[in-house]
Amino acid sequence: MWLRTRVTHPLDPLSEAEFAAVSAILRREHEVQAAGPAAPGRGWRIASIELTEPTKAELAEFAGGGPTPARRATAICLNRSTNATYRSVVSLSDDRVESFEHVPGVQANFTVDEFLECDQLLRTHPELIAALAKRGITDIDLVFFDTWTYGDAVAPDEYRDRRLGWSDTWLKDGPGMNPYAHLVSGLHCVIDVNAMEVLAVEDGQHIDPPAVMGEYAPRHVPERIRAAQQRDPLKPLHISQPDGPSFTLDGNLLEWQNWSLRIGFNYREGMTLHTVAYRDGDRTRSIAHRLSFAEMVVPYRDPSPDHYRRTAFDIGEWGLGFMTTSLELGCDCLGEIRYLDAVLHDSNGEPYTITNAICIHEEDNAVLWKHVDHHEGAEVRRMRRLTLSFHVTVANYEYLVYWRLHQDGNIECEVRATGIMVTTPLAPGAPNPNGTLVDERTYAPFHQHFLVARLDLDVDGPDNTVFMSESYAEPIGPENPHGLSVVVRNVPLRTEDEGKQDVDFATQRAWKVMNTNVVNGIGTHPSYKLVPTGALPPMFDPASPVMQRANVIGHTLWVTPNHPDERWPAGEFVNQSAADTGLGEWTKANRSIDNTDVVLWYVFGIHHITRPEDWPIMPVDIVSFWLKPFGFFDRNPALDVPASPPSGCHAP
Repeated sequence: MWLRTRVTHPLDPLSEAEFAAVSAILRREHEVQAAGPAAPGRGWRIASIELTEPTKAELAEFAGGGPTPARRATAICLNRSTNATYRSVVSLSDDRVESFEHVPGVQANFTVDEFLECDQLLRTHPELIAALAKRGITDIDLVFFDTWTYGDAVAPDEYRDRRLGWSDTWLKDGPGMNPYAHLVSGLHCVIDVNAMEVLAVEDGQHIDPPAVMGEYAPRHVPERIRAAQQRDPLKPLHISQPDGPSFTLDGNLLEWQNWSLRIGFNYREGMTLHTVAYRDGDRTRSIAHRLSFAEMVVPYRDPSPDHYRRTAFDIGEWGLGFMTTSLELGCDCLGEIRYLDAVLHDSNGEPYTITNAICIHEEDNAVLWKHVDHHEGAEVRRMRRLTLSFHVTVANYEYLVYWRLHQDGNIECEVRATGIMVTTPLAPGAPNPNGTLVDERTYAPFHQHFLVARLDLDVDGPDNTVFMSESYAEPIGPENPHGLSVVVRNVPLRTEDEGKQDVDFATQRAWKVMNTNVVNGIGTHPSYKLVPTGALPPMFDPASPVMQRANVIGHTLWVTPNHPDERWPAGEFVNQSAADTGLGEWTKANRSIDNTDVVLWYVFGIHHITRPEDWPIMPVDIVSFWLKPFGFFDRNPALDVPASPPSGCHAP
């Protein structure tokens, strides 16, 4: 295992010592301190701390031998007693608070501490215990309370000025069994998360629970099912690199097969990729300044009392970093692996480490290129790709994120969704129009997963223009008598309004990020092409609360000029939000995006029409997109990949 022990570059994530220093400075200068046991509901929480990244200009100066940029962190602090949110910039270089500003009318992200404290609170609430007993549930150790955040439109009117959560109630069949096997329908709580007070117990319609087999761990799956589903065991598959991996990791700098990049990590986005470049001959050429996921919107498409509040903004409300799980827990990566740990903090600002948070390894991926000449024989090259991955568990769902670098200059981003679906019991004979029957009198609601990738591309430099690229069949005519002609139309996008784009598979629409200031060896301009896959329509009325909070899902692509304050497509503070303060607001200015430093916001994901085969645990659903060089190289850049030795292809 590789462990970063010190900061060596301005883009390195914050260290344990730096997290501790930020919280200490805030306590010293602004008395940002958690409440003690004698004063519940008072004091402060530090909802988030992250590195304030240097600007591109500062990084360029540093790379040229200039000064090291000042080390800063941005902290979001919550005063629980006044329900007030503050944004602070702390200078670690100068050991002081540079700014500490109240942000009115917003709620900071939820914290893991609050989730755990809500569960503890609900377990002792007499009205809730009585409601459970009325349903025949008396063993509180078998009950699981899952706290969600609110959107403003569905929050109770009388409590909207508070920091709110609402809870589901679930019942396990036994100790250690699936906590999401049985929804206790109609039983929800409204919680003041600052005061840790139950404001209301919603004791609605109870449906007698059906006999459901919701177990997936072999020790809990009934013998009759295990016996019916037995399959032959697989023979061992060994992946070994006796000489070690082909990549190098120096601090957070990763280099492999002409690629170089820096790996970052923060509470909100999880893993981030920085200064992605490719060595082309004697030149190192920039491709992207920063690649990450900026939001994830998961609306459940079921208006029933159990689900009408269930819309998650997993990145803005909770944070992928906070939800990242250690890859030492299972067989998540194979081969000669290098891991990176991640350092985060609790709501007191105290640091903790997620061991093996990021996995880096090489994978064989079949054939890269091949041709068989009838006279000269075969030339074949196998494809090796480098995969960087991290996994997050957001309540019942897992998201597995993979960024893959290919030897031919391609970048692939893949997301796999797995985990346990939310399910709901049905009364005998009741319909289930908004979900699929997956077990006895049990349906899984339809829902969608909208993922927003933030792509700050710098193709051969920061000044780029985005072109919409489409294919058209020309009509039959004198110059096209057989109707064979297909032409490509490339349309430059000059303004933010033009940069709002929707997928069109009928024309194979894609988008090229082009540097029109540079000419390649064949006289055209270098570009990288965003090839969309997995795009999905929102299927929302524009007036719906979800669309009001997340304008971003209304288009497949948005293009904006780069601005350091524009990082979150649905706004910085989405917890309990009523309206979008992100892309929907920024793009009203209709700024120029022509030949400038642009950011692409790409929306893709999963339209999850649930299946019986997704129960009781969901096989991965896979979506991806590609960034492909288009004229960035003068020819196939993988011509120099060496052939594999025969001993590497055939068993003796």
